[in-house]
Amino acid sequence: MTHSTNTKLIKPKILYYGTPVILLNTLNEDETVNISPMSSSWALGESIILGIGLGGKAIENLQRHPECVINVPSPFLWENVECLAPYTGKNPVPDYKKNNGFTYEKEKYNISKLTAIQSQTVKPTRIAECPIQIEAIVKHIRIPEYSPDFAIVETHVLHVHAHNEIIIEENHIDPNKWSPLIYNFRHYFALGNKLGKTFRSEI
Repeated sequence: MTHSTNTKLIKPKILYYGTPVILLNTLNEDETVNISPMSSSWALGESIILGIGLGGKAIENLQRHPECVINVPSPFLWENVECLAPYTGKNPVPDYKKNNGFTYEKEKYNISKLTAIQSQTVKPTRIAECPIQIEAIVKHIRIPEYSPDFAIVETHVLHVHAHNEIIIEENHIDPNKWSPLIYNFRHYFALGNKLGKTFRSEI
């Protein structure tokens, strides 16, 4: 098999090269819940690192109340996620968001047609429709000097909830039955066909 080595330098406006979507639940001042669609996160052990833009409601809530729920939607929920996309829980709407077409909306559960359920430990509620729901606490918030428009938020996982139909062997997620919603250069995708598995796979 031959491979082309022809490349070209490009300057893409965004670098969402295919990452799972999450719905981040944080606590408002009046103990209602804000839901923020995000596509910048990664997991390492029992830590999940979040990349969150400054000036929005999510980072404001986490700085005041360092608890959250990281809900992971399936591809079937892409329209619910997109219903949330043009809204912010920040009032008044920051100029940079207003210039990008955002409007204020507090009742995120209503506009997304999603369902709140009580968490086990943290105050923000979980989203019932999301097959994976992760309760977490914030351990550290850092604003990079080289890019002062966003925060790197380190969270520690407390509890992982999963829909029964994607669980196998008590504590494993069955990858044959679970697919995250993927954000791929501002388009929504599901996973493709299974190709194989790593030698460390336990199932």
